[in-house]
Amino acid sequence: MKDSVNEAEFQINDYIRLDQMPHFLCPGCGHGIALRALLWAVHELGIDKDKLAVVSGIGCSGRLSAYVDANSFHTTHGRPLAFATGLALARPDLHVIVITGDGDSLAIGGNHLIHACRRNLNMTCMMLNNEIYGMTGGQVSPTTTSNRYTTTTPAGNTEPVFDACALATAAGAGFVGREVTMQVTGLKNLLRDAIAHDGFSFVEVISDCTEIYGRKNDLGVSPEMMLSQKAGMRPEAYRNTVDVPFKPNALECGMLAKNDRPEYGATYRAMVDRIRGKGA
Repeated sequence: MKDSVNEAEFQINDYIRLDQMPHFLCPGCGHGIALRALLWAVHELGIDKDKLAVVSGIGCSGRLSAYVDANSFHTTHGRPLAFATGLALARPDLHVIVITGDGDSLAIGGNHLIHACRRNLNMTCMMLNNEIYGMTGGQVSPTTTSNRYTTTTPAGNTEPVFDACALATAAGAGFVGREVTMQVTGLKNLLRDAIAHDGFSFVEVISDCTEIYGRKNDLGVSPEMMLSQKAGMRPEAYRNTVDVPFKPNALECGMLAKNDRPEYGATYRAMVDRIRGKGA
């Protein structure tokens, strides 16, 4: 839900904590691009910073909430969606946005993601997928492409990749989308639509990790990794994913699913009002 439409020119410095600069992200990391797109979307929606709450967990993505000049919460590993659930229920006047990573939300936090989708509470989850545990040593993650090398798969990853968008759709998320960081304007527009949706929104951002993942797999520098993602080379990762059709020439991006199920917070508050009315 948007507060108003902001026609003023977007200036990133209006939305970040300058005293937290320089940031800790590695050169070429796609996470900074994703954060810029997110804040650009917030700007276009005219959301007041006092009405914005950004929640993150642990990992490279987890640090991003500290850079946003709004109500920000850095929570424990895998738990940002659980924390955000309580926040969104207690403060429905806030625009709650979760920034998480593939390990944070699909491994230790996978259960919370499933039930956040199922409940359809009004908040937005932006999952930054760089296929690796980049901050804690370069271990394999649920989205690491098959046969890729990591510190815990020195002979190559033998596990099929987890399709987060298919999971979110099956679990009932109100809005599901995916975009690559090279498509900045498209990513901004997708995030804007996700935030404006009344219900749980899930956006997977295909990001790149050049230092920990790209080097180990000889994927080139950041522009080369981004071009590969844009060209649709990454769908090979989804070949072994159960019940997800393999599309060899294109990575499915944009809005992938949308439904108009009742938003959980409104349903819950209506129930409380009925109970209070009966007890009066």
